[in-house]
Amino acid sequence: MRLRLILHGKVAREQRVREAIGAVRADGHVVSVRVTFESGDASRMAAEAVADAKAGLVDTIVAGGGDGTVNEVFGAALAADPPPGCGFAVLPLGTANDFARSAAIPAEDTTAALRLAATAPVRPIDVGFVDARLFINLLTGGFGSRVTVETDPDLKRRMGGLAYVLTGVSRFSELSANTGRIIGEDFSWEGSFLALAIGNGRQAGGGIALCPDAMLDDGLLDLMIVPEIAAEARLDALGSILMQGMTAIETMVVRARGPWFEYRSDKELSVNLDGEPMRARRFRATCRPGALALHVGQGAAVVAA
Repeated sequence: MRLRLILHGKVAREQRVREAIGAVRADGHVVSVRVTFESGDASRMAAEAVADAKAGLVDTIVAGGGDGTVNEVFGAALAADPPPGCGFAVLPLGTANDFARSAAIPAEDTTAALRLAATAPVRPIDVGFVDARLFINLLTGGFGSRVTVETDPDLKRRMGGLAYVLTGVSRFSELSANTGRIIGEDFSWEGSFLALAIGNGRQAGGGIALCPDAMLDDGLLDLMIVPEIAAEARLDALGSILMQGMTAIETMVVRARGPWFEYRSDKELSVNLDGEPMRARRFRATCRPGALALHVGQGAAVVAA
């Protein structure tokens, strides 16, 4: 197997990465490495990898980094029109690695994850788009998306996914509701909400299962809305979520599933696509079925064959 590993520059010197590359090469696979240095490098390297795949020089393109790196590499690669037979894989090296969890890629074992990229079968999975912008894992909007953007990078480096929790608690006094309308195929909801998520994958924020039933290959997106909660009850709700996950407030949550959803509001909403922020009053999220041939692990969130 000929792997092209596009590696985020911040993790390139880590010993676990070097050991994983050495081990997979020792297994007999070819691993060519490209390391990012500045903004735009991952996109350029992904397009180059697709060109090499078309020339028969690369079998699998591997995104090495966090969810943002996965988003950039896969998005640029898809835009470059990869040839049939070109696979994709993830080497999870970020803070949360939420998408890797849905794909059953072992974030705690870098060598095993890279071996999976070289040996596991590919599975055609869906991707999401917000207008022209791709998301592989989740779109989040409202308070949770602000926490993701505002969490200090140094805190994430030192504390991992717990950094998101601490930031959320510290920003609790700023928690405010958004008002908007969300429509989909045979679905319509309008009102005030604290957070929403539209998922291809299942979790965000370092392990919070916002869309716990989402499947990577069912041709559908999962919607989750947390309606506005009375101010005096918010602290208890937040504590329950941190301790028990979203099941703690499941009776309050609005859920739906469909091939597309549209959001409309008079005010801008903070939105996050796989860690990449944007602000919008309107957007349309759509599912592109089977767009990406991904090497997944056993137990991935896919429809049973």
